[in-house]
Amino acid sequence: MTMKPGKGFADFFGLKKSIVGMLSMVILVGLGERMAERFLPIYLLTLGGGALSIGMLNGLDNLLSALYSFPGGYIADRFGTKRALLFFNILAMTGFAVVIFVPRWEAVIGASFLFLSWTAISLPATMKLIASALPKNKRTMGVSVHSLVRRIPMALGPIVGGAMIGLFGESLGVRIAFGGAFFFALLALLLQQRLIDDAHQDVVERPEGNPLKIFRKMSPELKNLLVSDILVRFCEQIPYAFAVVWAMKTIASPVTAFQFGLLTAVEMVVALLIYIPVAWLADRGRKKIFVTITFCFFTAFPLVLLASRSFEALLIAFAVRGLKEFGEPTRKSLILDLSPQGESAAMFGLYYLLRDTVVSVAAFGGAFLWMAGPAVNFLTASAFGAAGTIWFIVYGKDLPSGEAVAKGDDAR
Repeated sequence: MTMKPGKGFADFFGLKKSIVGMLSMVILVGLGERMAERFLPIYLLTLGGGALSIGMLNGLDNLLSALYSFPGGYIADRFGTKRALLFFNILAMTGFAVVIFVPRWEAVIGASFLFLSWTAISLPATMKLIASALPKNKRTMGVSVHSLVRRIPMALGPIVGGAMIGLFGESLGVRIAFGGAFFFALLALLLQQRLIDDAHQDVVERPEGNPLKIFRKMSPELKNLLVSDILVRFCEQIPYAFAVVWAMKTIASPVTAFQFGLLTAVEMVVALLIYIPVAWLADRGRKKIFVTITFCFFTAFPLVLLASRSFEALLIAFAVRGLKEFGEPTRKSLILDLSPQGESAAMFGLYYLLRDTVVSVAAFGGAFLWMAGPAVNFLTASAFGAAGTIWFIVYGKDLPSGEAVAKGDDAR
């Protein structure tokens, strides 16, 4: 029997109707987010906030990611993906509206409790959808397609946002970008309710709401992945909010907002180019090597950024930053593979609750390290990345490919 070309394409990439609906939502909401949020550190400075306000925003990004992840998993397990995502979208849209109509840095910090919620609180729901809709030998590909699609708005959004700032100034331009974010979130809300079908999912009548009980089910292998991931995320988050300040305000030849948008686009294009081939290989080979390589790129970025004092040098730095996505889908796939069956969303949410709670310390602390000097900030970050990479090399669990697992299941 000959397979139709369209069906073969859809099967290869794990594209089912619900997955397409979820990906459409990711593009639209992500485009709005990246048009606006990437320039929030500059916007805070324009409104009179200082380095501590930037550190506070970055710290809240991580802390709220932690606090929202487990409830997000619980809601997805209890009510299903479709209703959960509807609720999450409404929260984000409310935050966008506050930033649009109240141009004060304190209002931005307050609204962040709402608009920063979408990515964190929706991630367990989207991972649950992938885990329930796709077999194990397609999960890394499914996560990779999700990650790839997320990078499309990450590449385009900052360019559009940077152009708006160039046309309307740093204050009005960011608010206009948030207006675009509100519109795209509304469109995503309508599409996701039409396309996503979660009738095939197991909706748990009484999902476990106690994080301690879920934690007891976390395997030693998943705990070791968590420890290494925390250390590597320290490396990422210590300089994260200050990369735009370094490029646009600190170096001898600062870049424009539009040029910074191009740098972010380079980062995302590099990530887009590696996702699918790496996912195909990871679903057929051992997974540990892919996660190890991505941790090495995390570690290298702060060092390369510190050495970059021009737009041309920054292009190289942000290409390295894009390469850190090399094994990220594989890492997320490992979390799903190591989670108890039927509780993937709750375990995924708990993992991010623990990780991002600890990592929020790095985000807050990054402001104080920056005030001590950019070199202190970047070198400290890289040291944490090296520690996390070494931990994973020594203690990280290697798993057989999803293809091998699938063949074993078929044999039984």
